[in-house]
Amino acid sequence: MKPFLRETAGVEDWKGLLAEPDKQWKQGYSAHSLAHCWEAAKGLPAKVRAAFLGSMRFRDFEMLLGIPELQVDLPGGRRPSQTDLWVLGRVSNGLVSVAVEGKVAEPFGPTIGEWRVDASPGKAERLSFLLKELKMNEPAPDAIRYQLLHRTASAIIMAKRFHAAHAVMLVHSFSPTREWKGDFDAFARTLGATCPLDGVVEIPGHSEPTLSLAWVSDQIP
Repeated sequence: MKPFLRETAGVEDWKGLLAEPDKQWKQGYSAHSLAHCWEAAKGLPAKVRAAFLGSMRFRDFEMLLGIPELQVDLPGGRRPSQTDLWVLGRVSNGLVSVAVEGKVAEPFGPTIGEWRVDASPGKAERLSFLLKELKMNEPAPDAIRYQLLHRTASAIIMAKRFHAAHAVMLVHSFSPTREWKGDFDAFARTLGATCPLDGVVEIPGHSEPTLSLAWVSDQIP
C-alpha cells in the first residue's frame, strides 16, 4: 500500500488503476460494475449495507474510506495481491478492514492444485504464509480457489496494519445466476462456516482480528 492517496473524481479514476484497463474496463464486467455501484452510492451500496445490518457484529458499520485496486504485498513473489476495493470502516468496538472482490461472470482463477503445479520456492513460501494467516492446515485442499485465499488474507493483513478489530472478505456479485458461489461456499466450509446468501458469517478460531466472510448479490448498474 502506497502512503499517498488521492480522492476519486468519478468512475474513470478507477479505470486507470486497473492492471489491464483495456481488457477489464467493459460494461458488464466486474471492475466496471463495482466502480459504478460504489461511486453512485457515495459509500456503502444498499445491498452491502443490508448485509451488514443483518449481522449483530456489523449492524452499526460506518464506512470511513475506500481505496480501489489496493495492492497488498505478500511474501514469496513479485506481484502483490490486488484487492478490487478495500474499505476501512468502524463499529462500536473498533475498526473494520473489508476486502471487496467484485464478480460478474469471471471465475476466481485457478484452484490451489492448479496454481502450485511446478511451484517455485517462492510460491511455496507464499502459500504457507496464506495458510498460516487463515489458520488453515497444510496441505491446503486442491479444489479451493487460490484467489479466495489471498483476498481473505489481504483483509487480515490490512486489519493488522491499521490495528482493526475485525477483518471481512466480501464478494460483491453482479451475476444474475450467482456464478461461482459454489466455489465461495466450498472455501467457507473449509474455514468451518456456512455463509448465507446476502449475509455475513464469522469464521471460528480468529481473534485480533476476528474474520468474517460475506456474499452480496446485486444488479449490474
